[in-house]
Amino acid sequence: MKYVLLVCNHNAGRSQMAQAFLERDAPDDVRSESAGSSPAKELWPNVIEAMHEVGIDLSGRKPRKLLTEMQLHADWAVTMGCDDVCPYVPTTVEAWDIPDPAGLPLEEIRPIRDLIEQEVRELIDTNLEALRTDPTAHRARLIRLLPQLEREFTGERTDAEIRACADAVLGRYDNVKVRSHVMTLAHRQTRECLRAEHCYELDPTTRKLTPVPLRRSHRA
Repeated sequence: MKYVLLVCNHNAGRSQMAQAFLERDAPDDVRSESAGSSPAKELWPNVIEAMHEVGIDLSGRKPRKLLTEMQLHADWAVTMGCDDVCPYVPTTVEAWDIPDPAGLPLEEIRPIRDLIEQEVRELIDTNLEALRTDPTAHRARLIRLLPQLEREFTGERTDAEIRACADAVLGRYDNVKVRSHVMTLAHRQTRECLRAEHCYELDPTTRKLTPVPLRRSHRA
């Protein structure tokens, strides 16, 4: 399972439309969510109407604040016209030059909607394989996880053992359908593994967890 994060200023127009088109057109192993650096109170009414014209109902959706957790569990990210306002997303990032529909009449939002639909189709048609194989997000999560673990287990485990265990635990979450709180769960489970005599690694063929022995270090 791969996650695409779509970001704009207010999460009231562009990123919401892009998320809706991805949900409609992307294959089942690609999920999406959208957020804004400064979310509005509600979606722009004319955006809801423009999407209703193409058979998509956004009336029940609310703008969301971009959180660190969202950035960390994204495998691919798209920013839309937010320039330096958009927070850093530690993964592969596309920048789409999409006009802001805020305050525009319906007839001016329709071409913006159609442009976003074209960009989504381009993402699916040309970048799907890269999205599925890009290791950037996994590495970013691993790098964020390691420092606290290394401080806690220095003298008990080698750096290589700590990294291998954290990498294996994070690998369990690469294909889960919901990645909320992945970092918290991965940190807890890695600590449990490092305190034991083994860790568990996901076998890519059988999809079962198999124990991987860990040898304690006696470094000073």
